[in-house]
Amino acid sequence: MDKLLNYDAIIIGTGQAGPPLAKRLAAAGQSVAIIERHLFGGTCVNTGCIPTKSMVASAYAAHMARRAGEYGVGISGNITVDMKAVKARTDAISQRSRTGVEKMLRGLERCVVYTGHARFRSAREVEVGDAVLSSDRIFINAGGRASRPDMPGVDRVPYLTNSSMMDLTVAPPHLIVVGGSYVGLEFGQMFRRFGSDVTIIEMGPRLVQREDEDVSAAIHEFLASEGIDVRLNARCISFDDDKGQVTARVDCTDGSPAIEGSHLLLAVGRRPNTDDLGLEAAGLERDAHGYIVVDDQLRTSVPGIWALGDCNGKGAFTHTAYNDFEIVAANLLDGGSRRISDRIPAYALYTDPPLGRAGLTESEARRRRGDAVLVGSRSMTRVGRAIEKGETRGLMKIVVDANTQEILGAAVLGTGGDEAIHCVLDAMYAKAPYPVLQRAMHIHPTVSELIPTLLGELAPSKLPS
Repeated sequence: MDKLLNYDAIIIGTGQAGPPLAKRLAAAGQSVAIIERHLFGGTCVNTGCIPTKSMVASAYAAHMARRAGEYGVGISGNITVDMKAVKARTDAISQRSRTGVEKMLRGLERCVVYTGHARFRSAREVEVGDAVLSSDRIFINAGGRASRPDMPGVDRVPYLTNSSMMDLTVAPPHLIVVGGSYVGLEFGQMFRRFGSDVTIIEMGPRLVQREDEDVSAAIHEFLASEGIDVRLNARCISFDDDKGQVTARVDCTDGSPAIEGSHLLLAVGRRPNTDDLGLEAAGLERDAHGYIVVDDQLRTSVPGIWALGDCNGKGAFTHTAYNDFEIVAANLLDGGSRRISDRIPAYALYTDPPLGRAGLTESEARRRRGDAVLVGSRSMTRVGRAIEKGETRGLMKIVVDANTQEILGAAVLGTGGDEAIHCVLDAMYAKAPYPVLQRAMHIHPTVSELIPTLLGELAPSKLPS
C-alpha cells in the first residue's frame, strides 16, 4: 500500500487562484501541497492575457508607425514587422511571469511543489507521479483549453488555437479566423497589423453578440476599415486541405462560398481541463459542458473540495479566477461570507480601440427593467481626449434605472476604455445612485470625464423590452 503524505491543503494547478491561495494558507500556518503538470502561471501567464497583450502592443506600435505622418512625424522607408522579434519579446515577458510564480511557490515555507499530473484516488487522496497526497481540503484550479468545433473536415486540416498562434514566427499570408468574439477579433486585428490578409467567419448575424448592436456595429466598422473581411451568418462551415492551403466553405448571405487561406485559427470557445483528473473517484459532479459544479462560495458537491477559476464555469477571466481565490480565502481564513453572486460582471475586449464592459448591456437591462431604463450615449468623435490622440473610433454608453437611480451597466469602446470603465464599476460596487457619479468632478482632458456628462444626458431606451 502506498504511503500517504498528509497536508492541511492540496491545490491542483497554478493558475491565477492557486498560487495566492497557497501563499495565504501557508502564511496561516497550514502545510500545503501544490501540483503543476506543465507551465506555472496557468493560461494567463503562458497562453492568455500576458503574451497576447504583449503581441497586441507590438501590433499597435506597427499601426501607429504607419500613421506617424498624421501626427507630423516623418518615418523614412517601409514599416516592417519582424515576427521573430515580436515572439522573442512576448516569450521573454511571459517567461518572467512564469518564473516569478514558480520561484514564489518554491520559496514558501510550509509549501511543497509537486510537478506532474494530478488524479483523484478518492475524495481525500490525490495521486501525482509516485506520490499519494492526502488532505481534508482540496482546491482544484485546473483551468481550461481551446475547444475544437465539430465541423466537417476540421480533422483533415492543420489549424491553430490561441496557444499555437503565439508560436508563429512569420505572419500568415492569409489568416482565416473562425469565431467573431474575443479571441478571434484580437488575433484577427493583431495579425492584420502584422501584415496578414485576414478573414473572420462568424456564424451569428453580428460580431461579439453578447454586446448591444451599436457596440457590435462599431467594432465591425473599425475592423473593416483596416481591411479585415468579416463574413457573418455563416452556416454549414467545412474545411478542405488543398496542397497546403486551407479552404473554408461557408453558406453566407453575402460573399463567395469558398475562402482560401494559408492558416486557420479556431476561436470558438473553450473547455475545462476536467476530463482527466479522476473526478469520478472523488464523486465530484460536473455539468453538461464538463465544468465542476460549485455553489455560491465555490464549494463542490463533495464537502472539503473547492473548484476555482476556469474549471468551474463561473467566469473565464483572470480577474474572476483571482476573485475566486479571494472569496475562498476570506471565507476560510477571515470568517467571511463572500459569494460569487456579489460580483458584478466586468471584462474587456483588447482590440484597438478596446472595449471595457461593466454590468448589464442596454438590451439586458431592457429585458429586466422594461421602460424604467435610461441611457446616455456618445460617439468617441465627441470626446476631446480621443480627438487629441487621433483615436476617435467607438462610443461610450451608460445604463441606469430611472426609478431606483441604480447604475445598471456601461460600455466604453474607445481609447482607454479598459481603464475608464472602472469609474463606473467602482460606483456600482459602492451602490452609489447615479447622481453621485454625475456630480463628480473628473480631470480634463480624459475619457473618464465624459461619464458624468453621459449621466446628464440620459434618455429613455428605445430598444424593445
